[in-house]
Amino acid sequence: MSIDKKFIDEFVRVTSRAALATYHLLGLEDKISADKAAVDSMRHELNKINMNGQIVIGEGEIDKAPMLFIGEMLGSMKGPEFDIAVDPLEGTNFAAKNLPGALSVIAVSEKSNLLKAPETYMEKIATSQVDKGVIDLDYSVEKNISNLAEFKNKLPNQLTACIMDRPRHKNIIETLKKMNVKLKLITDGDISGALLVSNEKYKVDIFFGIGGGPEGVLAAVALDAFNCHFQGRFIFKTSEDKNRAFKMGIKDLDKKYELNEIISGDSIFCATGVTSGDLVNGIKINKNKFYSETFVTHKSSGSKQIIKLNQII
Repeated sequence: MSIDKKFIDEFVRVTSRAALATYHLLGLEDKISADKAAVDSMRHELNKINMNGQIVIGEGEIDKAPMLFIGEMLGSMKGPEFDIAVDPLEGTNFAAKNLPGALSVIAVSEKSNLLKAPETYMEKIATSQVDKGVIDLDYSVEKNISNLAEFKNKLPNQLTACIMDRPRHKNIIETLKKMNVKLKLITDGDISGALLVSNEKYKVDIFFGIGGGPEGVLAAVALDAFNCHFQGRFIFKTSEDKNRAFKMGIKDLDKKYELNEIISGDSIFCATGVTSGDLVNGIKINKNKFYSETFVTHKSSGSKQIIKLNQII
């Protein structure tokens, strides 16, 4: 089974319209309103599609932001059954401050093929395609870098690592500096950070660190289409976190997830730029039209492209 290519355009419309909905709120220091605008638009557009869609990864569960609820049914209820993961506004701080890198993101799989990720942190690591055993979450930073350098026939100082600039990553960053690895430090938006390993043009060899679990699953869908390497492990700090995970069907709280355990079968991934960043340009408006760029993958067709649209507002 595969997802019909016709759905690519429909889901690109969803993320493009959600990105547009936040445009008039850029730079207003109101990330809640920007997020709500994206959520409301995404829900409205998803309900136009002929599908039985169910949200399996929503957003806002922890900070009580506007949500597309986990378990929410969307679409006409006529058509194929899809599992849907959403991050209507990835990088809410970027949008609030009108900084580069805000995205509107959706990932779609066939029914029951997408890992249900609780709203908690995830330890993650991603690279382009490597041989089995080269990169592993359980290895030290030193071993992963040394192995990757050997695999790529490079020296460590010829590698670039992308990691979020957070206090929790202080030891990792210090180790990378000692090894003379080049750093690309990001302040937010770890979906786009992970996707930078998908193509040599982004000049990122490895992404790792601790970020959002739902964002990890969303990134994994796109990386799967590129045959990249990705592993993730959820971090459950409180009993509330653990209970939520059990309710979502996660039995082994310490499990290290391989890519094929996060996403299986066919998938579509769309990430539309709200503000311009490394992956895509942001929304631009000219008179009664808006222009958008969307990073798109469709696994079964091998489609990996940037789709540029101009639409009437």
